[in-house]
Amino acid sequence: MSLEGECFCRAIRYRINGLLIEPRCYHCSRRRKSFSGSGSAYAEVTANEFPWLRGEADLAIYSSTKRFSLGFCRLCGSTLCGLLDGEIHGITLGTLDGEPGVVIEKHIFVGFKIDWDIIGDKAPQFPADAL
Repeated sequence: MSLEGECFCRAIRYRINGLLIEPRCYHCSRRRKSFSGSGSAYAEVTANEFPWLRGEADLAIYSSTKRFSLGFCRLCGSTLCGLLDGEIHGITLGTLDGEPGVVIEKHIFVGFKIDWDIIGDKAPQFPADAL
């Protein structure tokens, strides 16, 4: 399977030459702020199956914890990926082109979700981190 995605302004583009692992939605206040929405849809990827196709120099990194960072486009602000210990960990599903053919497998941090965030599927829900 091969998927591609990009940021809003199309400056940064990537490919995934493998599977999306454990697609999930985060519902905590930190994700609301970093993604300007009710939360974020995210899936892990295998680092050696993830090449940047263009614009990697425009990827800005924000370290949210000692080990975890977010990668976003310094031009348009799109959050593209998560990094663990400086290596690609996963991508935000909203930056993929077209329909990736995945089903959200779990909702985490639902104990912190905002009232207007309505979860409409039957995936398991966890009040805190379930990683």
